[in-house]
Amino acid sequence: MRNHPFLAMATCALVAALGLPAAAAPPPAHYVKQATATGSGGAVASAEFNASKAGIQTLKAGGNAIDAAVAVASTLGVTEPFVAGPGGGGFMVIYLASTHQVVTIDGRETCAAACTPQLFIDPATGQPLAFEEARHSGLSVGVPGMVATWDRAVRSYGTRSLGADLQPAIDVAQRGFTITPDFVQQEQISLTDLQAFTSSRALFLTADGQPLPVGSTLRNPDLARTYQQLARRGPGFLYGGPLGADIAQTVQYPPVWSGTPLTIRPGIVTAADIAGYTAPLRAPTHVTYRGLDVYGMAPPSSGGLTTGEALNILSGWDLGTETRDQATFQYLEASRLAFSDRNAYIGDSDYEPVPQQGLLDPAFAATRRCLVHDTALTSPVAPGTPAPPYAPCSTSDAAANPVHEGQQTNHLVVADKWGNVVSYTNTIEQLAGSGMTVPGGGFLLNNEMTDFDFAPATPTTYDPNLPAAGKRPRSSMSPTIVLQNGRPAFTVGSPGGATIITTVLQILVNHIDFGMSLPDAIAAPRASQRNAATTVAEPDFVNSALAAQLTSQYGEAFSPASGPVMPRGQWIGNATGIALLPGGRFQAAAEPVRLGGGSALVVQPG
Repeated sequence: MRNHPFLAMATCALVAALGLPAAAAPPPAHYVKQATATGSGGAVASAEFNASKAGIQTLKAGGNAIDAAVAVASTLGVTEPFVAGPGGGGFMVIYLASTHQVVTIDGRETCAAACTPQLFIDPATGQPLAFEEARHSGLSVGVPGMVATWDRAVRSYGTRSLGADLQPAIDVAQRGFTITPDFVQQEQISLTDLQAFTSSRALFLTADGQPLPVGSTLRNPDLARTYQQLARRGPGFLYGGPLGADIAQTVQYPPVWSGTPLTIRPGIVTAADIAGYTAPLRAPTHVTYRGLDVYGMAPPSSGGLTTGEALNILSGWDLGTETRDQATFQYLEASRLAFSDRNAYIGDSDYEPVPQQGLLDPAFAATRRCLVHDTALTSPVAPGTPAPPYAPCSTSDAAANPVHEGQQTNHLVVADKWGNVVSYTNTIEQLAGSGMTVPGGGFLLNNEMTDFDFAPATPTTYDPNLPAAGKRPRSSMSPTIVLQNGRPAFTVGSPGGATIITTVLQILVNHIDFGMSLPDAIAAPRASQRNAATTVAEPDFVNSALAAQLTSQYGEAFSPASGPVMPRGQWIGNATGIALLPGGRFQAAAEPVRLGGGSALVVQPG
């Protein structure tokens, strides 16, 4: 186990090194984050201390894991507003101890009724919009599903009310929280977008439109009032109520700052679109791996199917007895093949004929496994044909479709003393989402519609992920719960866009096949192969002897991870997990270093 507290002394040095705006003496309490915690009574792990603390408070007050998950998620909307909040959506996977059942809630955002496959086609040129122009516009905003998810989860499976579960977030929004270096770094990265909208400038920036100083306190009375109204009036305050009308007004008439150099296009979401939103239950994905039952999220998430297919491919090799280089090579190739099928076949299954049964059929996995020999395959690898009869080692002639997916997401996990477990990934998509804050609402709106493909790879290529009215864009979110003998063994998930799938898969392999503890499996260096010419990897992986051997012996190629939120270390993902130990004990695990480290807590330590 690894415990990495982040103290004020180290923070001050980091502030100086990064040249971030600083206040005189940042309070140290916010920076004391522990990456692992072991104990009893229940456990929480998230990216942020105040949010994890809100979950523990809820468990101590008699709430169950579902209640605590809502408390954590709503508090993240306060303290991690650039990746979370009521303006987004996500997927919740739940193990119910009373029925020994895994259920999932689809809180993915939906496209407006006026949505068409030409949503992101510039009418003046007939060509797809540039990604950034599409993102910071009303066109990118989908109907938020976050609050509907919270409400459905609490009404169906919680022990308290939505209002009670929102109270910790209300308290944090009212009293404020300390601005960290990571928070300021996120402001700097998204500064042009935040500056483009008057409401975002007023909430998140200084009077002259610059990032807030490290160590200062951010209070969000508007979000506190939003949560208070949801607590009193329920989800109808948003879906069919005044908050929904405010969201639609913001999308259609963005509060553009007159000095912005950006072109801001209005969107098409209406109050009626928002009023009609639902967060449906969906059957989870399920595969067996090394005698364990692995449950994940079905479409419109691609996480459960792609992770499941990769595990089925890997199940044909005994990774635990192989050399580490051979096992890692097989992990990379299984990912490469599973991603080729993901991009070809997975979309919103309410709109597209997603071959879920075929993609998770071990017999189909065998036709993909037999393509792997002793040398890395050349990408893009063609997808297989996931429909029986399965032809050995065959591929189809389908073309690869483009992928646009932000890496700025969050994942939280909760387990309670009754045996309930929640794995919940949610997001507003890119860092700061669309950049638009709802005036008076205190939260940013998502840009989830840019997860749709803007156009097919070719005019004749079938693309399951084009926009349509009411459709949900494909996601890579992979909240995962693993059972052993019908009881939870551990749960895990991560942010990171399309790298979510490989992060979760690599943690599963590390923990199950390589015998690492869950904290060590999360901390280990990561490599992400997504049917590309090179495998993106963290520096500790790229520069390792293992990578050198994979290159020289197997022909794998690696490139350093990079991205807008990674200048401090080029990380992949920000995972959290909980292992359920004998005797009713828990081991909560978060990142020790990536993106400032996460926060793992238990009800009764020791």
